[in-house]
Amino acid sequence: MKFKIKHILYLFLVAIIVQNCSRKKDTFINRNFHALGTEYNILYNGNIALERGKLAVNDAFTENFWELLPVERMQVSEDVFLPGQSKNADFERAEEKAIKAIQKHGMNIDGKEKNPQIDEAYLLLGKARYYDQRFVPALAAFNNILNKYPTSDKINQVKIWREKSNMRLDNNEGAIKKLKRLLDEEEIEGQDLADATATLAQAYINIKAKDSAIPLLGIAAENTKVKSEKARFHFIRGQLYNEFKEKDSANMEFDAIIDMHRQVPRAFYINAHLEKSYNFDTTEGDEVEFLEYLTELEENRENRPFLDKIYHRIAEFHRNKASDSLAEAYYNKSLRKITSDKFLRALNFETIGNMYFDKNVYKTAGAYYDSTLTAMTPNTKPYRILKRKRENLDDVIYYEGVAQVNDSILRMVSLPKEEQLAIYTKYAEELKQKALKEEQRKEEESRQQESRQNMALNVAKSKNARPNLSPRGLPGEFTSKGGDGASSFYFYNSTTVAYGKNEFLKIWGDRKLQDNWRLSNQKSGIKNSEKTETIASVTGKEDQYNPEAYIASLPTEQKAIDSIAKERNFAYYQLGIIYREKFKELSLSKSRFEDLLKNSPEERLILPSKYNLYKIYTELGLSRKAEAMKSDIVANYPDSRYAEILLNPQSELAKDENSPEVIYTNLYKQFENQEYAEVITEAEKQIKRLEGDDFLPKFEILKASAKGRLYGFEEYKKGIDYIALTYPNTEEGKKAQELLNNAIPVLAKKEFIEDDKATHFNVVYQFENGSGENINAFVKTLNEEIEKKIKYFDLTTSIDIYNESKTFVVVHGLTSIQGASGFAQLLQSDEKDNRGRPVKPKITKEYFAISSPNYAIIQRHKNLNAYLKLE
Repeated sequence: MKFKIKHILYLFLVAIIVQNCSRKKDTFINRNFHALGTEYNILYNGNIALERGKLAVNDAFTENFWELLPVERMQVSEDVFLPGQSKNADFERAEEKAIKAIQKHGMNIDGKEKNPQIDEAYLLLGKARYYDQRFVPALAAFNNILNKYPTSDKINQVKIWREKSNMRLDNNEGAIKKLKRLLDEEEIEGQDLADATATLAQAYINIKAKDSAIPLLGIAAENTKVKSEKARFHFIRGQLYNEFKEKDSANMEFDAIIDMHRQVPRAFYINAHLEKSYNFDTTEGDEVEFLEYLTELEENRENRPFLDKIYHRIAEFHRNKASDSLAEAYYNKSLRKITSDKFLRALNFETIGNMYFDKNVYKTAGAYYDSTLTAMTPNTKPYRILKRKRENLDDVIYYEGVAQVNDSILRMVSLPKEEQLAIYTKYAEELKQKALKEEQRKEEESRQQESRQNMALNVAKSKNARPNLSPRGLPGEFTSKGGDGASSFYFYNSTTVAYGKNEFLKIWGDRKLQDNWRLSNQKSGIKNSEKTETIASVTGKEDQYNPEAYIASLPTEQKAIDSIAKERNFAYYQLGIIYREKFKELSLSKSRFEDLLKNSPEERLILPSKYNLYKIYTELGLSRKAEAMKSDIVANYPDSRYAEILLNPQSELAKDENSPEVIYTNLYKQFENQEYAEVITEAEKQIKRLEGDDFLPKFEILKASAKGRLYGFEEYKKGIDYIALTYPNTEEGKKAQELLNNAIPVLAKKEFIEDDKATHFNVVYQFENGSGENINAFVKTLNEEIEKKIKYFDLTTSIDIYNESKTFVVVHGLTSIQGASGFAQLLQSDEKDNRGRPVKPKITKEYFAISSPNYAIIQRHKNLNAYLKLE
């Protein structure tokens, strides 16, 4: 009986609890039961997952102190996820907990939420989606709170998070308007004020109103309770002040970070020091004290993870002081310390490359530029500029090599025999000493290696070997105790193998793996304790130590000497052009042209060199030299086009048949006649002939256009890109850059449009070039048939080059794809003569119908086959 009563009471108690925990009854017990369960169970676990996910986001984000830092430490990924997919399992778990809280513990009674924790659940839901970079669903969660829970104590936080989501969706103007209203109408303080002002500051930065962001970041820094955020806000303010050239204000911000020292992440502390150091005024400050300051940063053991940047800053200091050797040493130290900072790696490589370029050591500069390109992001503008510079450097390396070698030969030829002998004797002796030192070094390395191997073998024998008795009880070979078990096989012991290799080299020398390897003529170098080889036998080049051999190799015939001088002079001319046009190195260009004119160049090089020097003198502000060169050209070459330009720059230039203007006009007519291959060939010829001429970029534009018509969009884009990078200060270069920014992205689209979206259509007949078909005769017949059979359309025909092997005959003026196909079929239908007898149609060639927009695409991208596969 007692047992039954006990069970009845238990069931009754359960029924009461279930009844009181209903989500449909607004009672004190129900509200608190669901609120407590939501807060201390579901939301607690959800917030733990959210914080764990935020920690992962922070760890994945790498601060780029080379650029303006973002207010929020979060990297937005470009990856596209399907609905329901999540980037981070912790955010997915946080979202699940938030949804569970809403669904299981929500108490929506008579349109009002009675559980005070549900707004927290929606806030958690929005944050989880935000950090998971699903900004539209996050925005929906935040809007739900604003619509349903306007009296929530989290309402200000929700408004801030809503605008953060809007900003991620590029609605910066709307976010600014609402955040300003929030700050004006609500009395918020503490962390909420810091979050609101920081978010508003980022919105201003996004719309390039950076001056408005500075005071807001100051308010955020004063009110935030998070030290890392405070350091971030101060650092961004410092960066912004630097952008506005307000160094003193910037230094105050960086000092604020430095004063916090270990309270902030070390990266902010070090970069604040470095940013402040870049504001050091070398004209007024104490350079010795400043170098000690940098050295102290270098020697501080806590700064070891940041030595790459510290070394780079010290290198910059030495480079600004013209201490190139010290600068290069520190740049290389920085490179050896770099782990993941690709920008710094590229900056170091490029800076060293520029230093060698300025010293005319072009081959080394090219190697550093190659390394720079590997550290840069491909297809960016800086990458393309450096890549073009590196390609141009190939020409510089070649012509500088020609100039240096030929200059050296001509100088030696001009010297008396006694001086030649003295110079070459000294040179040969230096080679001998160098070869002897190299041989001694190799022998010493060989002895050290042999000593190490013998020592290792002795240690191995004493520790890891024991006598092995054969089955007959006789002493056998040594057996190793290492590995999985003892083994008597020779090749199982790496030490004995190394010893055997060394013994083989001592006895047999370095031998190739081939038949008859024991023969003496297969021996490439036997090690011998006695030094019996001569320098000549070591190098195999006796003549390089014989001064007379060098003298005998010098040219003696005047014809050969003149040829060398002519080649040297042309190299100087090319270098002058390259330095001026492609590198804007006016001083280098000036020196090459001046050297050229001192060396009695060919007549054809004199006038263009003088004209280029005139323009260089003008750009460098050397007015007297420019005027003297102008007078020289006008006096000595009065009938030249250069004299005409100098005397009357605004007038029509002399229009002889060889002038660039006439050649360009004729070439443009060929372009209009679709003679693209001929235009490309002639343009390349003129580009080489007119290097240094102001008219040159026009030929480049014409060449790029012809290549685009003949070979397609990619060739056109490549040509335009070259013009924009090579001639940036010319009208053509600026036009090319404008095309890259605006037209090229539009022209790049190669997706075909649907026929029902077009209003103009064509019928196309294909002809293979060289097939013997008479295209002009076909067009004549086609026009006759159109005039005879088509009465209701105003149709025209054209002959269009498709590529090198294919030409189109195109009928224009049709208004639908069905009409285009019907027109072509009509031309191919049987006819009857006056007596009613069938007559074979005159147009029987295969065709295809295409809309005008799609026809433009196949001409632009040369993707005819792709279109035909769609039909």
